[in-house]
Amino acid sequence: MAEKRRTTADERATVRALLDGHGQTYAAEAGIRLRDTPQPLYQLLVLADLLSARIRASVAVASSRALTDAGLRNPRRMAGASWQQRVDALGEGGYRRYDERTATQLGDGAALLRDHYGGDLRRMREEADGDVAQLRDQLQEVPGIGPTGADIFLREVQLVWPEVAPYLDAKALQGAERLGLPDRPDRLADLVAAKDAAALAAGLVRAALDASVAEEVRERAAA
Repeated sequence: MAEKRRTTADERATVRALLDGHGQTYAAEAGIRLRDTPQPLYQLLVLADLLSARIRASVAVASSRALTDAGLRNPRRMAGASWQQRVDALGEGGYRRYDERTATQLGDGAALLRDHYGGDLRRMREEADGDVAQLRDQLQEVPGIGPTGADIFLREVQLVWPEVAPYLDAKALQGAERLGLPDRPDRLADLVAAKDAAALAAGLVRAALDASVAEEVRERAAA
């Protein structure tokens, strides 16, 4: 017998359970108060760089906080810091496996942003002029930011750059499949308010990365 198709009410219940339990954005988890201003946008890009490595998300988040605590909050300060200062800050967050390479990439990326964009990612946004594919390509010109890092940044920045939304990449769609939700970004976006698109993306990624998250959400939705 064919499996009964889930109703929109079922899907909304699943999304509510997901947002209630796992809808904190990664930026918020890292203590970044995301706004459309240069410093938090840069902090988000650094976080995307850290999260894109094969390392636990909790370590990447802790290392993002450690870099901020060390005063490396903007491209000028990151580029002006010594390589050892960057390594030490990453170590404080537990980011040791890739710390030397990442310290170099952070310095090089900060110098590029400082020199080409005046340290302001909004200028990159202006150059893309609403073309999300172009913006994704431009992000990957920054050392340390590959396709995965660009996707992470765009998933989170849609909170303050509405032209990016709905941005639900392959990893988020894996989470949707695990939860029995639609596999199309437009249909998923219809299940939440526009302001919750980034939170939805974060929750779906957590479900993709951790089967226990998906199981918990399904149980809460069915209760």
